[in-house]
Amino acid sequence: MSDSPIRSWLDRDGAVLRLRLARPKANVIDRAMMAALREALAAQAGGQGLKAVVLDHEGPHFSFGASIQEHMPDQLESMLTELHRLLRAILEYPVPVLMVVRGQCLGGGLELAGAGNLIFAATDAFFGQPEIQLAGFAPAASCILPERVGQARAEELLLSGRAISAADALRFGLVQDVSEDPEAAALAWVDTHLLPKSAIALRIALKGSHQVFARRVVERFAVVEKICMEELLPTHDMAEGMSAFLEKRQPAWRDC
Repeated sequence: MSDSPIRSWLDRDGAVLRLRLARPKANVIDRAMMAALREALAAQAGGQGLKAVVLDHEGPHFSFGASIQEHMPDQLESMLTELHRLLRAILEYPVPVLMVVRGQCLGGGLELAGAGNLIFAATDAFFGQPEIQLAGFAPAASCILPERVGQARAEELLLSGRAISAADALRFGLVQDVSEDPEAAALAWVDTHLLPKSAIALRIALKGSHQVFARRVVERFAVVEKICMEELLPTHDMAEGMSAFLEKRQPAWRDC
């Protein structure tokens, strides 16, 4: 197996950048994966003929989320900084980014998928932000989900920590399409709707339609980082939630 946490290659005569998470089955989004994704995106961003990015994954699950170990108090701030750098790179990418999701898409995995333009889901996909179950919260999702699905539905997901099916995600407007083969569906959408278009026109059209959305999300990252570091990190219950998860036991909350 390659040492890289991702695979990347050009497809459709250089018109499509393919990215693949390559740490199955969990595809944990740690700093190494974040850096590899950001570097692969940056390497192709200036390609004159590039018209789309399609990001999928090895194994049965898109991602179980960000690394729990990197959520520990001594690493949390740097982890959030790196995650938000990656999400900003996706949100501000000059061509459409399509996400292909099978199986579980949880926590940081959903934050990654939600930063893209369109999500193509398998019928077995599930989406959720379970951080609240460990006395945490999802900073990036708190910025992205309200923009994608509306405030009430975003808060229902963020406060309950429950996972929703692909069918519910389609109903919420979180995903674009649900099918047995989401990779084929995403590539077919690219072939039909993007490849015949002018690459420069696509870039300008995306900038026109997406720039304000991306700016709203990115500007809120600093706000939620501050809440996380100054209000959540000092609590007993956040440390207890992390410890309980790693020790595979039920947490004992103190509500403080």
